[in-house]
Amino acid sequence: MHCPTLSELPVPPEGKTGWPWTEETPPLPQESVEGRSWPKISIVTPSYNQGNYIEETIRSVLLQGYPDIEFIIMDGGSTDDTISILKKYEKFLSWVSEEDEGQADAIAKGFERASGSILAWINSDDRYLPHAFMRISEVFRNNEDCVFVLGDVRVIDEKGVLLYTNVAVTPNRFLSVNTALGKWPQPGCFWTNEAYRMSGGVDKTLQFCMDLDLFIRIITCGRSKCVGGKPVADFRLHKESKTSTWVEVQERENHLIIRKYGSPFFSKFYPLLLLGWVIWMGPRIFAVTRQKIAEFRMRG
Repeated sequence: MHCPTLSELPVPPEGKTGWPWTEETPPLPQESVEGRSWPKISIVTPSYNQGNYIEETIRSVLLQGYPDIEFIIMDGGSTDDTISILKKYEKFLSWVSEEDEGQADAIAKGFERASGSILAWINSDDRYLPHAFMRISEVFRNNEDCVFVLGDVRVIDEKGVLLYTNVAVTPNRFLSVNTALGKWPQPGCFWTNEAYRMSGGVDKTLQFCMDLDLFIRIITCGRSKCVGGKPVADFRLHKESKTSTWVEVQERENHLIIRKYGSPFFSKFYPLLLLGWVIWMGPRIFAVTRQKIAEFRMRG
């Protein structure tokens, strides 16, 4: 399906302006300047009682202006106004609302339905930024051996105010499997369908670190690359988000990933590995910091 235009979507709620309410990404042509079709992108959104945010998530996908998308929402049986919002946009997406075994289960079921050559998931309280799909797609098309592409992700609060930016760094499997750390901001990550199937897909037994676990396996299938420029998505931090409330689960699953993929020998040198991880991402942070300082000076 080609992304709809702003005029084709339902009117936004009163008082909602800006992206993705009253602004849109200009539609791309069916073929690029090289005469090649754009690869199909399948987006999965797991959802449960996020009626305050899910409409913004939906519109941020649909208003990408991208020629070929598939949008699948797997709702866990929401009891708020989520279902009415899904019905409002069902002409432009497919959705299911049924009891599931948690977020990882919903994501895995969504990808079972996905047919795009590029896959990603975005949670129902996050949002993509303009031109994200085009920029990600171009990286895949220009790097045929690439199976995993990621971009910077802004962290915003419940009102959409910018808190800070998560800087994406080309994945380093050695450091990630031995520290359970990695600047792989999930809303900014995209991968090939082929690599997803080869890697075994989402581990439904995990509750928090299913993204890191999946990405560790996917990057063994080929090359990874960061997309430069502006961030591609917003991650929303609020009092009900899992990042705020599932600290113990995160710590437990981090240790599980280290035991599952890492080396007992290297895990003894955690401080040194952490230092290595900081050194690995240092140049990227320096470059972004320099860019922000330049932008601030220009505004001044």
